Amino acid sequence: MSIFIDNNTRLLVQGITGREGRFHTRQCLDYGTKVVAGVTPGKKGQQVEGVPVYDTVQEAVAETGANCSLIFVPPALAADAILEAADAGLELVVAITEGIPVMDMLRVKNFLKTQKTRLIGPNCPGIISPGRCKVGIMPGEIHLPGPIGVVSRSGTLTYEVVLQLTRQGIGQSTCLGIGGDPVLGTDFIGCLRAFENDPETGGIVLVGEIGGSAEEEASAYIASRVSKPVVGFVAGLTAPAGRRMGHAGAIVSGGSGTAQAKIAAMKKAGIAVCEELGSLGAFCAGIFNRSPAA
Repeated sequence: MSIFIDNNTRLLVQGITGREGRFHTRQCLDYGTKVVAGVTPGKKGQQVEGVPVYDTVQEAVAETGANCSLIFVPPALAADAILEAADAGLELVVAITEGIPVMDMLRVKNFLKTQKTRLIGPNCPGIISPGRCKVGIMPGEIHLPGPIGVVSRSGTLTYEVVLQLTRQGIGQSTCLGIGGDPVLGTDFIGCLRAFENDPETGGIVLVGEIGGSAEEEASAYIASRVSKPVVGFVAGLTAPAGRRMGHAGAIVSGGSGTAQAKIAAMKKAGIAVCEELGSLGAFCAGIFNRSPAA
């Protein structure tokens, strides 16, 4: 089993006729994802990699039964693309786009409170259920089906963690990057709740970074609500205060948001914390191989 996507996911790609949309549509198809439609206003009737293109999400859903959207729309228009997908009733929207204005995302977040749609991202690599379905830009070949869920704020760190797990023979149930922007759709807790309820996920790897309080909040949730073993890693131990490191949300302000504070919160919650990225795979093997849950 997996969380949020599976063999029944029917994907449409918003922005499919652009360079990125076209390339990653092919990658998703090659992985076995059921890509049933694309949406680019004014391009109805075209095909991209054999996928029919529609003018609107509503029309694409009605014609193809799509239930998930992958968004490759420029930042200025991406919020409207998310709203259109949610208004069409899609269950899951994955926004890859980076640089969506914060005020636009606040508008999106308020609207989604009234909808059934789950948003992953923006500024994220997407989500993959290894061997079943890929909705995003991650390299599918590094993933291995198995029992460990991976959730991360960072795209490239997600790939590094997954590769190390795979090299240790530790397969994954679902891997997703929630994004590094200040305003996000699905947070750590939403993913942890889903992993806890997934009978085929036996353990979890949580990859955080400096800035904000998401890791501390996730740690408190794990301490009280998660029964499965969790391995944690926090990027940014050497980051200087007041300087943004990569993601818009990755900034230490005053005495808050430091890697040290996040690691302390994780350890207090009973999370097994690895402090060296290069040894994370071996560290996970030691934790999960001795745990009956995994």
